[in-house]
Amino acid sequence: MDVRYSAHPRDVKRYTTEELRREFLIQGLFQADQVSATYSHVDRMLVFGCMPISRHVSLDQGIDVWKNFGTAYILERREIGIFNVGQTGRITADGVSYTLHHRDCLYISMGTKDVNFESVNEAEPAKFYMVSAPAHKACKTTFLSMEQAKKVPAGALEFGNCRTINQYIHPDVLETCQLSMGLTVLDPGSVWNTMPAHTHERRMEVYFYFDFSPDDIVFHMMGEPTETRHLIMHCDEAVIGPSWSIHSGCGTSNYAFIWAMGGENKVFQDMDTVANRDLR
Repeated sequence: MDVRYSAHPRDVKRYTTEELRREFLIQGLFQADQVSATYSHVDRMLVFGCMPISRHVSLDQGIDVWKNFGTAYILERREIGIFNVGQTGRITADGVSYTLHHRDCLYISMGTKDVNFESVNEAEPAKFYMVSAPAHKACKTTFLSMEQAKKVPAGALEFGNCRTINQYIHPDVLETCQLSMGLTVLDPGSVWNTMPAHTHERRMEVYFYFDFSPDDIVFHMMGEPTETRHLIMHCDEAVIGPSWSIHSGCGTSNYAFIWAMGGENKVFQDMDTVANRDLR
């Protein structure tokens, strides 16, 4: 498991491109019949990727659970949100099976012991992208299709940011302890997300960019508003966004991204917006 420690904004000002990528960029999420795991000490969020092909794969495969979490199983004190960003697959959670198509989501409650993944067709594998947060009580394990997500239109084509925010794991949709997740889809012709930029001091955020061509890229803007930096993101890569950092992106084409948040609260308007003229 890859462990990422917290970085102070004062230090990040001096990072090289390679240092910035090493601290915040998450790559290689989908390896055949494996689970990849990145543990961030920012709000103790955990990012997983799994691409089952020829067999069932367990969530804890290859992970020393006691050493890393001090618990008997991963979700003993955690909740998790899972999106399928590949082709059709199945998740079995404590004996209950769920079929997920592209962009479907499954929220799994704290206290779930056994989580397993499989693809329906190994020639067209599922790709499960997951984020887990610490939890203090059990909530209801819930399947959510793209159609069941709450849809919030945002932006405008003339500003290059016309998009739909699909809220899946969200206070308006279902109860969780602290985890919130959703999927934003940009319309053709739009390339910007989350502008004007903002920070939210009481929550961190992870972005996962997907559903765009290997020939395209996304410039992910991060850093303090007056000390901005950027990362070049390719398809199926994620980036850790500390609470002090802006998190915005501009692509060479339209794309989709999954956002995941955890921290002190789940109040979505609890943010500090930064005017474009004040960015540096």
